[in-house]
Amino acid sequence: MPKQKKLQEPISITGISSISPLGVSQEQIWERYKSPSHCISVKNFDGQQTPIGELSIAVKQIISELRKENDHFEALDNSVLYGIYVARKAVQNAGWSQDRNFGVNIGSSRGATGIFEKYHKEFLDTGKSSTLSSPTTTLGNISSWIAHDLQTAGPEISHSITCSTALHAILNGVAWIQSGLADKFLVGGSEAPLTPFTIAQIKALKIYALEVDQAYPCQAMNWDKKRNSMYLGEGAAMACLEKGQVQNALALISGIGYATEPLKHNISISTKADCFQKSMKMALGNYTTDEVDAIVMHAPGTVKGDIAEYNAIKTVFKDNMPALTTNKWKIGHTFGASGILSLELAALMIKHQDFIPVPFIEYKNTPKKLNKIMVNAVGFGGNAVSILLEKPNRN
Repeated sequence: MPKQKKLQEPISITGISSISPLGVSQEQIWERYKSPSHCISVKNFDGQQTPIGELSIAVKQIISELRKENDHFEALDNSVLYGIYVARKAVQNAGWSQDRNFGVNIGSSRGATGIFEKYHKEFLDTGKSSTLSSPTTTLGNISSWIAHDLQTAGPEISHSITCSTALHAILNGVAWIQSGLADKFLVGGSEAPLTPFTIAQIKALKIYALEVDQAYPCQAMNWDKKRNSMYLGEGAAMACLEKGQVQNALALISGIGYATEPLKHNISISTKADCFQKSMKMALGNYTTDEVDAIVMHAPGTVKGDIAEYNAIKTVFKDNMPALTTNKWKIGHTFGASGILSLELAALMIKHQDFIPVPFIEYKNTPKKLNKIMVNAVGFGGNAVSILLEKPNRN
């Protein structure tokens, strides 16, 4: 049984912003979530039609304009530019525009994969490396550029813990705030993995979706599927965390959980996802299972990964199963950014008091209220994180 990690006081989420195949504005994103259609497009990679979750032409134009804004931005990877754009919006949404006294922790699973592949090809072709190849591909590239752009006075942290990276950023932000060393933290993840080598790597693992002609190529949460159906998407999301419950809180973090299980294979987790069982129990703390109204699952669309997480939820919640959903059927798996995009979905559902189902799943019932929603993420090696969100008390 994991040791309970009770928060000293709730942590307020006062601003959220994202960029993904759903769009950039909260209104547009919610409208897309309400639609049963997915955001998948198909692109040719190495002669094979491949489903991807790509930014729209209009959103790509926004990033193109941002790249022209500063001469230094020209050499940056898309993952950094996505992060800069979203960080500006999140800070503005939280009312931090005049406040620079906050920390930054933005992670990425793959990092600057686009320009890394470009520079490596140049090296193979010429035997020489470009001048900016090192500083623009370092792990700390995203957080350091965001901190520089916002001129923050707090600590800046970078990390990569595969697909649970963004939720680990939340853990770090909460820890800094709970310790008293910071009152505010900007946390999140950014990923731009739609590159030939990255796509090839995931296809080599035999988990990439191949059936592009299906109505829903990604069958996340279809427990009876026989083939892996995960596909990659790009995007970034940030959340502004503040100490205590503040007046303009979008949602409260009332529980956190984390766990790592023994490694049996580089990408596998156990049949009943022991890591998720531990992280969810830790996030619940003193709350009872019947208090959780919904769970935004990690559920990337793989056969073993989806069912293992489902088994973990059944083991923990037993007869008090919450409503389950995921967004990966719609936008793809954004690796290190996926957890924070799931958290955004949870926060939007709490705000609108409206549950977003997976359209090809049959639901016996959906929750009438959404007071508490759990968000799950897990990465290669069984490193799980669970975050419990709660509706703010407006009294």
